[in-house]
Amino acid sequence: MISRLDPIDQRLLDEFQRDFPLVSQPFVEIGKTLELSEADVLDRLKALLSAGRIARVGGTVRPNTAGASTLAAMSIPEERLSEVAARVGCETGVNHSYLRENAWNLWFVATAPNVAKLENSLDAIRTDTGLEVLDLRLRRPFNIDLGFRLSGARKTTPRRGEADMSVFLESDRPLLHAMSQGLPLVERPYEALGNQLGRSETDIISRLDILYRAGLLTRIGVIVRHRSVGWSSNAMVVWKVPQDRMIAAGEALAQHPGVTLCYERVTVPGVWDYSLYSMIHARSRSEAQDILKSAAALPELLGIEHQPLFSVRCFKQTGAVLQDRRERAA
Repeated sequence: MISRLDPIDQRLLDEFQRDFPLVSQPFVEIGKTLELSEADVLDRLKALLSAGRIARVGGTVRPNTAGASTLAAMSIPEERLSEVAARVGCETGVNHSYLRENAWNLWFVATAPNVAKLENSLDAIRTDTGLEVLDLRLRRPFNIDLGFRLSGARKTTPRRGEADMSVFLESDRPLLHAMSQGLPLVERPYEALGNQLGRSETDIISRLDILYRAGLLTRIGVIVRHRSVGWSSNAMVVWKVPQDRMIAAGEALAQHPGVTLCYERVTVPGVWDYSLYSMIHARSRSEAQDILKSAAALPELLGIEHQPLFSVRCFKQTGAVLQDRRERAA
């Protein structure tokens, strides 16, 4: 049984999933909004983290900017599911892994510092399990900022254009990796992060602002574990969209209330021909199905074959890995 969020905790999560203060003492600023002390804000965030209701306070990095990533799928016999899911989860770069309702039943996100290491990781899983792994690389993002109000008041997620890669420096990689793992929950988190990376607090704040404005960081804020706060019915809906309808369909779907992510991926012809992906997060299966019915009725989606892959079990959920162990230990 999932207990209800405290009203103040809900406000904290609703209002600070993005646009987290880039100031020396961000929890003071949050406290002003919520009429709490800095200590109260920190205590609440630590309690939410300990209870598994949030994954971290940090950032989400735009895919394939500071590293390489892909969505992968495997078709696993029931009797091997635990074994294979454990093997996939042991891979350092796998940061999300879910059992979904489909013949291709294990879906995971794999990340790595570069494409070669990503492909090596997928090959290792294939070799160790003897099973095929579908490598479904991102082609075009329409909405990759998973953040919505838990009160149920749906509002459109801010849309962002292409990332400005001209601002990226190799020295940003450890900073982006650290943000994907989470800020220290202390009074001056950017100073603490700077101490870890050998940089000043001012430099950390300034650089995060640049990376966010450039779109390499898609969000800075509280990263919520939605299932644990009552949004327990999520479905990855896949659509067979012809290329000449892709942009219109993707843009319309991304703007639909209740659709929390939307992007185009490569297909595997004859094996997996779905090209447009969307996520629906809802509080019940019927609510998710209502959202899907409404989305499928959009003029841009009419008549397009699709299917929902409801999540059955979460095996792993962590931040993206953008550095290998040797780089992090250096």
